[in-house]
Amino acid sequence: MMRIAIYGAGSLGIVLGAYLSRDGLDVTLVNRNPAQVEALRANGARVTGTVEMTVPVKAVLPEEMTGVYDVIFLMTKQLENRKTAAFLKPLIAPDGVLCTLQNGLPEDGLREVLGDGRVLGCTVAWGATLEGPGISRLTSDTDSLSFGLGPADGAWNSQCERVRGILEHMCPVEVVPDLAAARWSKLLINAAFSGMGTVIGGTFGDAAADPASRRCCLAVMNECIDTAHALGITIAPVQGKDIVKLFSVKGPVKRFLALRILPLAIRKHAAIEPSMLQDLRRGKPCEIDAINGAVCEAGRRAGVPTPVNDRIVDIIRRIQAGELKPGKENLKLFEI
Repeated sequence: MMRIAIYGAGSLGIVLGAYLSRDGLDVTLVNRNPAQVEALRANGARVTGTVEMTVPVKAVLPEEMTGVYDVIFLMTKQLENRKTAAFLKPLIAPDGVLCTLQNGLPEDGLREVLGDGRVLGCTVAWGATLEGPGISRLTSDTDSLSFGLGPADGAWNSQCERVRGILEHMCPVEVVPDLAAARWSKLLINAAFSGMGTVIGGTFGDAAADPASRRCCLAVMNECIDTAHALGITIAPVQGKDIVKLFSVKGPVKRFLALRILPLAIRKHAAIEPSMLQDLRRGKPCEIDAINGAVCEAGRRAGVPTPVNDRIVDIIRRIQAGELKPGKENLKLFEI
């Protein structure tokens, strides 16, 4: 049986670990928080929300990992990716692979540490909120759960098939031949709804419901679309929907329609609380630089202005520094 590790078993990792453990896979949940590990060992992985289950799991601290793993799912924030990759490198089997389920654009940095043929990328089309040690609330409708999986540096191969077979124990897995296209579609959604949800202190649905926040979300999406196109990157459809066709705004009529559609498009994921907001509420640094910050950096390379993403980065950094608090009053800081 393959040995599997979920490194960074937080809100999403607990859910994935519960599904895989329920189906009898040899999976170990890894977390740096001793209280989290102890709760998982004592009580199992508890999933609430749109799914209810409690599943016995194996859980360890990073320093307790032994031997090598055929597949390691990386589900940490990107704050220390190179350091994390260096730590995990000797723990990956000779024919094993690391699959990153992180936000943003993490693959290139991981490849620089682990080498070619050792990294897969996977987008996660669902959300969860950590309720307490060992407890995670699944916030997406069960009929909207999916993964998008692709190789970081080549064609679909046996490693991809192996990982797809594992992830299908939870939900459907879409084969993604163009990983950059899939990454940018997920980045577009995260930058808009996680970014604005964190700014106003609410969920994805809250970000789409407020008229001023919704205008900012649409502007963020268009900055992402313009930047990706300038870099020669195609943005992939999301769960069969052409988000460029729906939300690329070139005139007042299209803008009006896009603003009307936007809350409907996010409704199955409306209850998602941004991971950045969860981190800030716990007094932890968030990965703003890997989400909206990644759009800003790419925009500078492409020569595309990204003023709304820039403002979101500034506001969230100020929240992190204690100068502001998440809330709708922050909408006054935008000029849309």
